[in-house]
Amino acid sequence: MLSSKITDIFFDLDHTLWDFDVNSELAFDVILKRDHPTISITDFIEKYIPINQACWKLYQYDKITHDELRYNRLKHTFDALEYTVSDAQIESMAYDYIELLPENNRLFDGTIEVLEYLGKKYKLHIITNGFADVQYKKINNSNIAGFFQTITNSEMAGVKKPNPIIFEYALNLAQAKKESSIMIGDCLEADVQGALNAGLDAIFFNDKNIKIEQNIKQVTHLLELKKYL
Repeated sequence: MLSSKITDIFFDLDHTLWDFDVNSELAFDVILKRDHPTISITDFIEKYIPINQACWKLYQYDKITHDELRYNRLKHTFDALEYTVSDAQIESMAYDYIELLPENNRLFDGTIEVLEYLGKKYKLHIITNGFADVQYKKINNSNIAGFFQTITNSEMAGVKKPNPIIFEYALNLAQAKKESSIMIGDCLEADVQGALNAGLDAIFFNDKNIKIEQNIKQVTHLLELKKYL
């Protein structure tokens, strides 16, 4: 158990509560079957996931824009598949994907149970680097909005995790103190180290069981949060 001083818990959304990979594949499956039926969803996702992660990292540090992120991750995926598409097709797919993505609502196993458990003891919040409109749709469509007192996204704060400014913004919005707050997320760099650098405690959601330093608190399943909180 952590110290009883904790009053506020900040969650990341994608890859922590909302199962981005599953929901993303469902959205792409619809688009590919309709517009690019010769591409298998398995082949597409295999190329897309690492490309998307690389693009998000560039976006996280303001090395590419929002529009470049949406375009590049698709263009580079089609290039890797050696499949020719026009810019107009990519723009159309990028739009359709963003529209379809939040319509899916798969959450990580244990999400509702752990939010119900923690919500009785703490104030719950979200800090996300995702695009505001899309993130609100995800939260509402998956029926978890009622658990959270505040939602901070990078568009509101003007910076992205791991920049300490977004954590300060979230703390101010929540009227919470950093010494009584904790961040939970799947990204060591953005969520865990970002929070620690900003003065909050942190727990790493390590569902892929990657090797990490022993001094970092971690869980491999959301229900394991009960042992800390």
